[in-house]
Amino acid sequence: MDEGSDLLALIRALYPLTRSITGDGVRTTLQRLTDIVPMEIHEVPTGTKVLDWEIPREWNIRDAYIRNESGEKIVDFRNSNLHVMSYSTPVHETLTRDQLLTHLHSDPEKPEWIPYRTSYYSEDWGFCVSDRQLQQIPAGNYEVFIDSTLETGNLTYGEVIIPGRTDEQCIFYTHTCHPSLCNDNLSGIAVCAYLAKWLQGRDNHFTYHVIFAPGTVGSITWLAQNQETLSSVRHGLVLALLGDGGPLHYKQTRTGNAEIDRIVRAYLSVEQRDSEVSAFSPWGYDERQFGSPGFALPIGRLTRSAEEGYAEYHTSADNLELVSSTALAAALSAAQDIVEILDSNRRYRNLAPHGEPQLGRRGIYRDTGGSASPELQRALLWVLSLSDGDHDMVEIYKRSALHYETLLQAAEILTGAGLLEQID
Repeated sequence: MDEGSDLLALIRALYPLTRSITGDGVRTTLQRLTDIVPMEIHEVPTGTKVLDWEIPREWNIRDAYIRNESGEKIVDFRNSNLHVMSYSTPVHETLTRDQLLTHLHSDPEKPEWIPYRTSYYSEDWGFCVSDRQLQQIPAGNYEVFIDSTLETGNLTYGEVIIPGRTDEQCIFYTHTCHPSLCNDNLSGIAVCAYLAKWLQGRDNHFTYHVIFAPGTVGSITWLAQNQETLSSVRHGLVLALLGDGGPLHYKQTRTGNAEIDRIVRAYLSVEQRDSEVSAFSPWGYDERQFGSPGFALPIGRLTRSAEEGYAEYHTSADNLELVSSTALAAALSAAQDIVEILDSNRRYRNLAPHGEPQLGRRGIYRDTGGSASPELQRALLWVLSLSDGDHDMVEIYKRSALHYETLLQAAEILTGAGLLEQID
């Protein structure tokens, strides 16, 4: 199988599982990911204080339905786990139509699709249906049944730690709390799993942490449990919404001037010309937790379509038909390219800065193939020109618009010829 097919196959396998911010759906998801990459799975007990939050009770669900007077199930959790509002309390009652409607959620603007709704921190129950179905429910009595539990348990998250040559950390984070939604966020889970597997097979400068945790309370929990080492975090990305047909979209860190911001902006401007870059905002995914003023970690976010930026967002239409192996593979490749740049960005000093050094006399033209590629020749001159101790390789990459690996090759050639020295 090719990489895109592997990613899509993983999404297909995880799609039926009922995930929420806690519960067995998350555990099963993480356990299946260990078939791809070993990880440490953490269980944090209900009631644990995590910063200003507290780990909630654990929620699990076995079955749910709405049955009419004829005994027909008009809504069935087994057909779609989106039919039940996440964290619904258990219920078994008979209600009139009017009573039932107060517990039904639909979206009139998307009448054919089931919306995704949650009730994490206030005890309630509800069903989600398409608005077309809601409008067709006749008068009568209805049996409602939700076989769920809300009990003392744990919040579960997974973490892959790949040691590097230094203890400086780079973070990749994806949320695990959504049920049968493929772009949001099985695509992020799949890309992070295969990114972690790829990271394990290379010699890394940074120590990489790839974290799989529920949104908001999950990142807050990780931050609370890792406060002593956060000063060593140098870079990071939240990965989500990577399987649809939109162009790559980068949301900058809170300051907008972190090295990860410069790296991703440069990468997208050179390699992904149709991409988009947006400023930080204090809503969205877990980048807002990492970037909160007390931590101010340099962690941006990489998606395709942004949240609420595609019609299928948080509906049953965010299904297997929305994501593609091509988009997933390209997103993984982009994340790998960004890692390559993160790990190799350096500053150099030109050791022959007075005029252009004679490259031919040093055999550099011959070393690069007699009639070296025009791109490599330009790369040699760009690296020499901007290696003044102030510009790093990312700045050269951005200014030259040449492929990064070509610039690295040029720096290696020039260093070997005694024309360049690394200064950091």
